[in-house]
Amino acid sequence: MKETLREQQAHRWSTCSVSHKPLQRPVVSDYAGALYKKDAIIQYLLPAEASSVDKEEYGKILQGRVKSLKDVVEVIFENDKDYKGEGERWICPVTSKVLGPAVKAVYLVPCGHAFSQEAIKEMKGDQCIQCSQSYEEGNVIPILPVGKDEVVFLENRIDRLAEQGLTHSLKRVSGSGKKRKANGATKEDTKADGDDAVAAHKFPGTSSPGPCSTTPHSGVPTSKLSGKIRDASTACLTARVLEGNEAKKKRQKLMGENQNLRSLFTKSNETQKHKDGDFMTRGYSIPANARLQ
Repeated sequence: MKETLREQQAHRWSTCSVSHKPLQRPVVSDYAGALYKKDAIIQYLLPAEASSVDKEEYGKILQGRVKSLKDVVEVIFENDKDYKGEGERWICPVTSKVLGPAVKAVYLVPCGHAFSQEAIKEMKGDQCIQCSQSYEEGNVIPILPVGKDEVVFLENRIDRLAEQGLTHSLKRVSGSGKKRKANGATKEDTKADGDDAVAAHKFPGTSSPGPCSTTPHSGVPTSKLSGKIRDASTACLTARVLEGNEAKKKRQKLMGENQNLRSLFTKSNETQKHKDGDFMTRGYSIPANARLQ
């Protein structure tokens, strides 16, 4: 039983829970502590016409936990620089223990830095030692929890946040922000507008140049996407995802055209062969009393 559980945990530590592809950074997590490739979540959140994934299948796995990027936190793992194997190996920056199925690990909200659970208990602080950002004890999230107590803790936490109009990342739920003042926007509104401007500057389909700006390929209005994507780095990743989707569609279209052309030439060749084989007698009739010379 323990061996089976260990194998399941090892799989979840190495494989994205929705795309079933190898788990690679950037990695995000929802309030339940599950791990996903960030680009897989972006694919799920994109409009259907711009996405290349089975949204229904992803939805069954996510079970309503992710409705926007505010519902996930990017988990920042410390990479083991001495590891010589394939891929990456993540370690606790305090204990240097390998984070995986053999070690209970957690990450902090809102900063996302990951540690072993042991390290967080020993430090007993309220600031992340990696970035000095403050956090509360109630926002220490177990990664891939298996114990019932941890699962209940996470469910109670998200219920409490929902009552406050907050998401897993501690950002406000869309539409629940402070009301605008009569003479202008609040600080929160101004910040959100600024974040949207940054995303638009680097998002595909904009006229402003930027590190991630590209010619619009998907045909999806930028306004439909930027509402969910306010972080500049996320906008860059989204741009690459869209480009990848478009390249895949072009390859599929080209393959289809090639097959059509191949079929066309095949028919043409067969017709020509038939004509060539009939050349000596086409248009003529041989008299019954004709004698061969």
